[in-house]
Amino acid sequence: MQLVDNNTFLKRLEKLFEANKGTVWLTHKRLTYDGEDAVMDDGDESNREYPCLMRLTDGKKTQLSTHVKPADLVRFHTAYGSLLKASFTTLRKRDKKREKHRAEQAAQRKQRMAEPIVIKGPKRGNGRKKRQRQVKAALKLEAAKERAAKREETRIASSSR
Repeated sequence: MQLVDNNTFLKRLEKLFEANKGTVWLTHKRLTYDGEDAVMDDGDESNREYPCLMRLTDGKKTQLSTHVKPADLVRFHTAYGSLLKASFTTLRKRDKKREKHRAEQAAQRKQRMAEPIVIKGPKRGNGRKKRQRQVKAALKLEAAKERAAKREETRIASSSR
């Protein structure tokens, strides 16, 4: 990973956006390691400002990183944001037709799950296999309802935490 200054990072990022129509990975995190051994002390570290580490890769040969000092962070984010906005013009629009189709299918599945399966026909003789298929479908529907109820319970439990 090549460490460059902030302006070079932004220039190379812009070139990468222009040249690469594929995927670009950007990571942004707080840099707590300053090159020294960690020392445990009782000092007040809550008001300390940390630099940010920005990394960039295209998954192949280009790998860059830069350290952004807290004093330069606002200026860097302004330039970085405008660069991202300018580069996102090549993004494809969402396929709303496909999303609508999937939503309709999900609604149909819920509706089918709500409808009970009527089991009719003789237990023996003509129509026996048809009745067996209906019984099997009813059992499968009950299992699906139980799974959906468990999913709903876990979703509610996780959202209430």
